[in-house]
Amino acid sequence: MTAMLTEDDYGVLAEPATLKIERLLPGPIDRVWTYLVDGELRRQWLAAGAMEQQVGAPVELVWRNDELTDPPGQRPDEMAEEHRMTCEVVEIDPPHKLAISWGSTGGVTFTLAEKGDEVLLTLVHKRVEDSAVLLNVSAGWHAHIDVLEARLRGTAPAPHWDNWAQLRSDYAERFFG
Repeated sequence: MTAMLTEDDYGVLAEPATLKIERLLPGPIDRVWTYLVDGELRRQWLAAGAMEQQVGAPVELVWRNDELTDPPGQRPDEMAEEHRMTCEVVEIDPPHKLAISWGSTGGVTFTLAEKGDEVLLTLVHKRVEDSAVLLNVSAGWHAHIDVLEARLRGTAPAPHWDNWAQLRSDYAERFFG
């Protein structure tokens, strides 16, 4: 199981429809970067899919969240076993910044900064206008980053779906009280 959540682990609304999550991860920075851009490593915490590291390159992301943790937890009825989305690399500066398009939203930017032996991951997901989508996205990114942190630390992540459900409830309270 992962450690107890702290206030710093939660994302915040940097703007009304923009989620920002920061997390300190074990380095080095090149290792964390590889988990963002290598489809096999990304599959272990987020979604599979090849990625050319150049602006304009398509990225097909394939989520199979039941495979992220063992056990996976209870998948909500409204969530499919598999979800696919094609994105595009809009900015890339290895190993510091990756920005990709993201469906009907303003896109996602991952920024990595070295902090001693650790790496500060800053994730910004812009223009998530629908409140239900914002809750799913906030809980989703948080839960996926929890899995990434566990993988990088060599620990067992909490069951993904149970973690996501609890986080969705937490974010509903935080954002909409």
